[in-house]
Amino acid sequence: MILAVHQPQYLPWLGYFHKIANCDLFLFLDDVQYKKREFQNRNKIKTPSGELWLTIPVITKGHFTQNIKDVQINKDEKWESQHWASIMQNYSKAPYFAEHREFFQKLYDKKWGFLIDISMEIIHYCLSYLKIQTPLKMSSEYSVASYSTERIVELCKKTGSDTYFSGSGGKAYMDENIFTVNNLKLAYQDFHHQEYQQSYPGFMPYLSIIDLLFNCGQDSSRILLGK
Repeated sequence: MILAVHQPQYLPWLGYFHKIANCDLFLFLDDVQYKKREFQNRNKIKTPSGELWLTIPVITKGHFTQNIKDVQINKDEKWESQHWASIMQNYSKAPYFAEHREFFQKLYDKKWGFLIDISMEIIHYCLSYLKIQTPLKMSSEYSVASYSTERIVELCKKTGSDTYFSGSGGKAYMDENIFTVNNLKLAYQDFHHQEYQQSYPGFMPYLSIIDLLFNCGQDSSRILLGK
């Protein structure tokens, strides 16, 4: 069985869903430390003038070692209407925006308390639309206390997985010998970002998955998986 893991992200990019689609079990790393200035609370969309970051304000002061599942959204900031307005402004004329409008409008009408809740709501919606049916679980279900590569190996053992499917960036920090001594296989993701028709001239890769969904509709799965 092939296992893949990753932190929950807000409006994840295409490679995130490609990773989920190519494993037998995917774990959301919800019980690891939240890191600022990464993709756990932000992602990019395309505008006529270039990329635009959509960032959810979260409470980190005095909570520097908090786990992802415990990160609270700063309710004093009116980010929901701003994100929805940015999405509407830049995608309302996209060919398939109307298919998704109701979901996202309701999403941003709601007041969210924890970052992980809105992230998971979006991820589940996108997986359903893309028809990706990989089983999903939270890493916190397994009560693993180790770190780094040892943590991954322990999760493999607890889930009965014989292969770990890592993102390509894992080559820079993964201790491959630990997999070998534990009789586990290690495979790296080989995601090739295909170009597709976007709303504005000039193709821009590495955007949120919504850019693909709004522009390509049901053809998104084929583009994402390279079929």
